[in-house]
Amino acid sequence: MDEPSVRIPLAELRRVLDVLVRQVEAQATDGRVAVADPYWTVPPAEAAGIHSEPPELTLGMVSESWEQLERMVEDESRTVGYGFVWLGDVLRAIGARVV
Repeated sequence: MDEPSVRIPLAELRRVLDVLVRQVEAQATDGRVAVADPYWTVPPAEAAGIHSEPPELTLGMVSESWEQLERMVEDESRTVGYGFVWLGDVLRAIGARVV
């Protein structure tokens, strides 16, 4: 993996997430946000390879990413770093919805 070029303070990341969730909550009528489920995605391992040919797109499902996140919340021993990728899928879908 390449050396990171951006260092994000985790406390600030938590604050940003909180601000964004509060904004979506203010717009929601029933405490939920509806998003499109299937989407095109670049596999995470290939997404940062900007100096090579664009990778093949794959099909992703927000519902599958959300299921994985719910499982981690139900049983924290199932928590994995890939959860950030799943969370990114969900956040991207919410961002596309509320723009």
